[in-house]
Amino acid sequence: MKVGAVIITMGNRPEELRALIDSVAKQDGDKVSVVVVGNGSPVPDVPEGVRTVELPENLGIPGGRNVGIEAFGPGGSDVDILLFLDDDGLLARQDTAELCRAAFAADPELGIISFRIADPETGETQRRHVPRLRAADPMRSSRVTTFLGGANAVRTKVLGEVGGLPDEFFYAHEETDLAWRALDAGWMIDYRSDMVLYHPTTAPSRHAVYHRMVARNRVWLARRNLPLPLVPVYLGVWLLLTLARRPSGPALKAWFGGFKEGWTTPCGPRRPMRWRTVWRLTRLGRPPVI
Repeated sequence: MKVGAVIITMGNRPEELRALIDSVAKQDGDKVSVVVVGNGSPVPDVPEGVRTVELPENLGIPGGRNVGIEAFGPGGSDVDILLFLDDDGLLARQDTAELCRAAFAADPELGIISFRIADPETGETQRRHVPRLRAADPMRSSRVTTFLGGANAVRTKVLGEVGGLPDEFFYAHEETDLAWRALDAGWMIDYRSDMVLYHPTTAPSRHAVYHRMVARNRVWLARRNLPLPLVPVYLGVWLLLTLARRPSGPALKAWFGGFKEGWTTPCGPRRPMRWRTVWRLTRLGRPPVI
């Protein structure tokens, strides 16, 4: 299987970007082709053979990654597997690409693999980086219902069948949107603890737009993908969870602003999942109400 890698960058982490590319170059087996997308910024110096695309404006995370996909042909069709890697990450092992090839070859229903993210110094995996409700043991691999955006592998047949990431989301929940569409099309998603991306421990709220985008895109996610009876249930549960976490006054104000924006602005095409997909999500341990 041919493997490619998509990395988006703002050009502000040149040393980390170079280290990531080097870790991709060291992968066992056939060479992994790399495309680096400068998302509204020039691309720092990269090794010979690495392709670059420089965008005149920041298209957001999903928009930038979609450009990287198309750099491998329509829907990424020039390769069989695409790795999506954060530019400040680092592949911990040299056999990750080979493990991906083996996993996809062994399971024709497998569409997406979510890697384990670990801090390079402590080895710790944050609970939020385990894409399931029962996240206490990050070393347990399992079927899951979503994946980590900057540490994953996608079979390009999935992208050709269900499309790429939702450009309009810009940041937050774009992975779950793609995951739900893939599951509705019959594909499966695995979390693999043995496929590791080193990444410094960070808080998602470091992004200034975090609270607004999370709330807006949560509404968009429901409006685009859920059967109508589940939309108010899903969003009601997340409203209660947000209040239970007792965010600060400014954070809560931004969240409610984004929640309102999610209802009053276009969210893209609506393609509600089938009820059998709802049941599949439920059997996998995460019904689409939480």
